[in-house]
Amino acid sequence: MASMPELVSESNVGQFLDSFDAFMTDCDGVLWSGDTVLNNANIVINKLISLGKQVFLLTNNSTKSRDDYVEKCVKLGFNVTKENIVSSAYVLALHLQQLGFEKKVYMMGTTGLAKELDAVGVKHVGLGPDPLFGKTFEMIDLVVLDPEVAAVVVAFDPYFCLPKILRAASYVKSVPGCLFLASNTDESFPFKGSNLTYPGTGCFVRSVECAVGHAAQVMGKPEPHMFEVLRKRHHIKPQRTIMVGDRCNTDILLGTKCGLHTLLVLTGVHKLDDVQKMVDDPSLNDQVPQYYLPSLGDLLEFLK
Repeated sequence: MASMPELVSESNVGQFLDSFDAFMTDCDGVLWSGDTVLNNANIVINKLISLGKQVFLLTNNSTKSRDDYVEKCVKLGFNVTKENIVSSAYVLALHLQQLGFEKKVYMMGTTGLAKELDAVGVKHVGLGPDPLFGKTFEMIDLVVLDPEVAAVVVAFDPYFCLPKILRAASYVKSVPGCLFLASNTDESFPFKGSNLTYPGTGCFVRSVECAVGHAAQVMGKPEPHMFEVLRKRHHIKPQRTIMVGDRCNTDILLGTKCGLHTLLVLTGVHKLDDVQKMVDDPSLNDQVPQYYLPSLGDLLEFLK
């Protein structure tokens, strides 16, 4: 039976910091909201690096390439490089490269995903709008499938529409051995100061999954691919690594799946009331963090 997480405080912070060589952290809702740094998170990250900790930024957001994220981090005052950043788009492209994939991808996504596919030499189609012409069922006569496509990738796509679902589902169901990959299945995006619910990639993925009748292979959190990339490249030890996040069903669950320690910050999706429900439900116990902080910036007063 899980128990509520422990607050990182003056009484336990010394042992807390000494326990970890590597800090893996989510971005949106932990480090920033939009283009606003959350409560000195940049200073905390820079201090951890200066103390000799390995620090890695893990994001399910596929709308930017790693180069784009470096540019954003520099602008917001985070002293990180490309090697410190792992995105779902990057892991997805790396997965295709490791498979030796030489055909073409039909992608739902943005330029961030396209850049990562380009970087590993994977050809792709589908970027941008796919307008609906004529009456709805006239698409059956108008849509022509590309015979070179052998993989479908679903990521966040602001131009998501019926023709794109039709193309994606048709490739998956009609092309023998067609790969069906998703960047992530996040339900929504948190936006500080707004009461709107902004749909996440999971909404798009579920639509295609419904049409084809089976699930996509997910590259982002909570699946272990991101951690495996870092473990192999940087020789990270799970027992000396902590995963920091704001979303229990992605960030914290990733940590649990990979044998990492976990820290929830309350600046994003999930709050302590949500954690209590996960504690009370045994089926959700693997989403319960070990530690929590009101914000990552609250760690600053303990970093000497």
